[in-house]
Amino acid sequence: MHHPHTSTSRRITRLTRLTRLTRNAGLAVVALGLTFSAVPAAAHAEAPTPSAAHLEAAATGLDDPAKKEIAMQLVSSAENSTLEWKGQYGYIEDIGDGRGYTAGIIGFCSGTGDMLALVERYAEGRPGNVLEAYLPALRQVDGSDSHEGLDPGYPGHWREAASDGAFQQAQNDERDRVYFDPAVSQGKADGLGTLGQFAYYDAIVMHGGGNDSASFGSIRQRALAQASPPSQGGDEVAYLDAFLDARVRAMKQEEAHSDTSRVDTAQRVFLRDGNLDLDPPLDWQVYGDSYHIG
Repeated sequence: MHHPHTSTSRRITRLTRLTRLTRNAGLAVVALGLTFSAVPAAAHAEAPTPSAAHLEAAATGLDDPAKKEIAMQLVSSAENSTLEWKGQYGYIEDIGDGRGYTAGIIGFCSGTGDMLALVERYAEGRPGNVLEAYLPALRQVDGSDSHEGLDPGYPGHWREAASDGAFQQAQNDERDRVYFDPAVSQGKADGLGTLGQFAYYDAIVMHGGGNDSASFGSIRQRALAQASPPSQGGDEVAYLDAFLDARVRAMKQEEAHSDTSRVDTAQRVFLRDGNLDLDPPLDWQVYGDSYHIG
């Protein structure tokens, strides 16, 4: 059972970003990694050598296993109103938003191509699994809200597959490929520590990496227009303030994103505390609910 705050609007938020990822200019999801590498060449040429502190942060940032677990919990508090993100592998429903089924830990969708990519990955690692037989149907319904060839068995088989470690790993791998790894890579390129890398990750999870005014790339460019990141000699706190300002502005462009508490009473709390390494204990609120990581 999902927390009452895991409303349709939360799921629509998730699906909105996934549609951007899979349909913008007809690009496949795999192309997303390229979107976040667009640091101007001039910035690279003029950037001073990062400090020893930033080099250390870059080496041990959000991809440190303990910090990555914190990142998963923080995002889950906003996406699913729980810290138990691993309980979402078996989630599946059609929320009536025109994108078919949405499912799993990051909202893979039958109508936007990323669920198809996930099930194909699963089939490669576990031939003959219970979802493999649905691949022709998933290819057929891609781009639509149709359940043709999926009902009635697909939701039950998805939940069955969710108990398979190979399927859980496939979901983890797709999450990393599309969201986590690009966020951490760009955060490190900008000289950001763990908190900054998380701010990038959370933004990519919600907004995707397209070119519209509410995408991660646009949010980052707006922040760069206001402050320089550490890789360009700027102050990290000032830059993150500018990034979060731009993030809130983007969120308010869409009704489904209009509650900005995942920034206001979470990430800004850590920033005000000077917790750039995202070290526990952490206390924050999302949608009025309080959370703690000791």
